[in-house]
Amino acid sequence: MKIHFRLSDERLITPTGISLVGQLLATSNFIRIINRLPMEKKRSQPQIPTGDILLCYIALLCQAKTCFDAYRELEADREFYKLSLGLKKGIASPETARQRMDYLAENASVHTAVLDACVTMFEEMGIQPSPEEHGFVPIDADVSCMDNSNTCKENVSRTYAGYDGYAPILAYIGTEGFLLDAELREGKQHSQKHTPEFLCGFLHYGHKMTDKPLLVRLDSGNDSADNYGILLEDGSWFIVKRNPRTESKEEWAKYIKEWCKNPQTPREGKTVYIGTTWKDVTYTVEKNGQKEQKTIRMRIVYEMIERTIDKYGQILLMPEIELNMWWTNLGWSDADIIASYHAHGECEQYHSEIKTDMDVERLPSGKFKTNALVLDLTILAFNILRIIGYYSVRTGSAPKTKRPVKRRRIRTVIDNLIRIAGHLTKHAGRVIMSLGRSNAWRLNFLDVLNAIAGT
Repeated sequence: MKIHFRLSDERLITPTGISLVGQLLATSNFIRIINRLPMEKKRSQPQIPTGDILLCYIALLCQAKTCFDAYRELEADREFYKLSLGLKKGIASPETARQRMDYLAENASVHTAVLDACVTMFEEMGIQPSPEEHGFVPIDADVSCMDNSNTCKENVSRTYAGYDGYAPILAYIGTEGFLLDAELREGKQHSQKHTPEFLCGFLHYGHKMTDKPLLVRLDSGNDSADNYGILLEDGSWFIVKRNPRTESKEEWAKYIKEWCKNPQTPREGKTVYIGTTWKDVTYTVEKNGQKEQKTIRMRIVYEMIERTIDKYGQILLMPEIELNMWWTNLGWSDADIIASYHAHGECEQYHSEIKTDMDVERLPSGKFKTNALVLDLTILAFNILRIIGYYSVRTGSAPKTKRPVKRRRIRTVIDNLIRIAGHLTKHAGRVIMSLGRSNAWRLNFLDVLNAIAGT
């Protein structure tokens, strides 16, 4: 039987899940703060508050839409978006949204307002980032390049990934992967530049989000005494990949073979050496306007793999040595510290969720500060989607899967809970959204809605 298509006047809303976004945003005073910020007197559509413009943009980010032209899509049903997001006046034109965000990007307090709104949102929802099995809440900070090649955007330059773009640094907290902080950087900027300031910022908000001890994990690009000084003075714990710089791998191999007590041979031709050594590190602390140097003996955990036969059985003329080392102030076993650092690699999935699932990679503006504002709003949108996924997993009403699900990917949340179709009707002074019986996620959606509304 052939399916015939026709147009109708029924109000079928595709992104019904925007109502969840509006409810979560309403838990913080972010929009009220934005509306109080000073704005230029001569501006287009002055009757539309800046808060309405940002509410609409966050709703678009939650649908994986970053371009300003997407504002026109919201005009298809103005009433639905006004009710769902709590808009005061209405929906701005793309041109007005771009101009207003260009002006707002000059105000540095917006970034702080975004981070404060995230903390408030988590507090109101009663959500705390989950610790690992040792009781520490992990914070994974890393640089991830954004491809903006073949554009003339401000501060786009060559990245270490081999293309032109930006190189933002992002910090995630908890085993759920909530986005704690983010900072847009030009592509050529070294990963350590301005990282101490970024580190102080996300530690401040990390302590606000949880009272459990924090475990900060960083790559070798952030192997710096400045970072260790900040972490040690803060009382936080850390595992940082060590950068050997000009040190000789052969000298280390000789030292490790001499002192390692329990080398392991998982197969013929492969020997693994795991152990601990110590080294003095000097860092600078500023107190009462005066700088003071401190020296501390810090632990280095190493893992050296020597191969004389490769995995295909080929005998090597010269042994192949793979050396990895980590700075840490933890008292765990060597194997536990190495395993914990390997879990740091999961933040690459979080990067992918931002750049691919949310399509926040080729940023929409030619101005660097406006693109930085877009990344700030992405922090809010990402955490909103992560909270929706958090409740979706815990309600137990989602369609069954072959293996137990611990965390919903952002793309799954967008496809099944944000873009869930509904039929909007008005009856007896009430606005009713009906979810069709053919959608397998309808019960899970209602459970998430009740969980958010009931907090």
